Amino acid sequence: MARKNQVVVLGLVLVAIASVVMLISWSGDDSNIVRELEEEPTLTVYVNETGEIKQMKLEEYLMGVVAGEMFPDWPVNAYAAQAIFARSFTMDFVSQGGVKDKYGADVSTSIEETQAYNPAAITAEIRRGVEMTRGQVMTYDNRYVRGWFHAYSGGITARAKEGLDYQEEEPPFTKSVRLPENEYAPEEVKAWEVEYSAGELRNLLAQRGVNVGEITGVEILERGPTERITRLMVKGSQGEQEMTGPEFRLAVDSTKMKSTLVREFSFQDGVLRISGTGYGHGVGLSQWDAFMLAKEGKSPEEIVQTFFEGVTIRKIYE
Repeated sequence: MARKNQVVVLGLVLVAIASVVMLISWSGDDSNIVRELEEEPTLTVYVNETGEIKQMKLEEYLMGVVAGEMFPDWPVNAYAAQAIFARSFTMDFVSQGGVKDKYGADVSTSIEETQAYNPAAITAEIRRGVEMTRGQVMTYDNRYVRGWFHAYSGGITARAKEGLDYQEEEPPFTKSVRLPENEYAPEEVKAWEVEYSAGELRNLLAQRGVNVGEITGVEILERGPTERITRLMVKGSQGEQEMTGPEFRLAVDSTKMKSTLVREFSFQDGVLRISGTGYGHGVGLSQWDAFMLAKEGKSPEEIVQTFFEGVTIRKIYE
């Protein structure tokens, strides 16, 4: 039961983080160009729980971030790969202004605003994973990459337009990766199912501005290259409305409809039944697959580069 609860908590964290990481910084803006630094950066961290602003070194901050985003008993190389992601995100986020306008600080401890942060959960292995990648960031075309990640791919990752309904041009470093059977991923993320009554659907969708009256049907209109739902139609007694797969999943509670990589999707007798695999949007690094790759002896750099095309891991300070 503890493991199941951990997976649910991680899913909630990822949902919140998704709102922050909807954009990957790869643009013509010079603010996120990667430069060598003479020393480790010092951050100002707004602590949402108390309202105070603390100063801390970047590596110290990252230990709390990795502890907030991953489980306490994972392989050290999985922590190290996540540290590269978190460090890249932080450097890019700060280069774009951070939360200066809101709090007068570089970052905050809110998962909605920045990243998960839980220094109380730092372990010796998490500390080691961060330390072994000290100063390393993920770059593309000499710019920081703010990389997406999710809990479990379901065996295949998606590019941003499919998994996230990304509205801009597809970033050149995203790719779809087919992965082998993962013996380490929990059963509840490998195969899940959920049911919604018409009444439940009506209430959930209304909160997202979808008001079509009593729900009479939900149909898949389109699937993407990895078979994730990209478009669907909600039908009701007062009309119909099209939604993207990702926005529908968020509307109906993404901890229940765990991904858009679905096997069964049927509306009969006033009940929508969905079964599928995976947990999260499916774009970028899959954390349970990173766990598997770490168990297989892959280095942190190899894990990161498994999920992105043409990225470079670069050390910007000693």
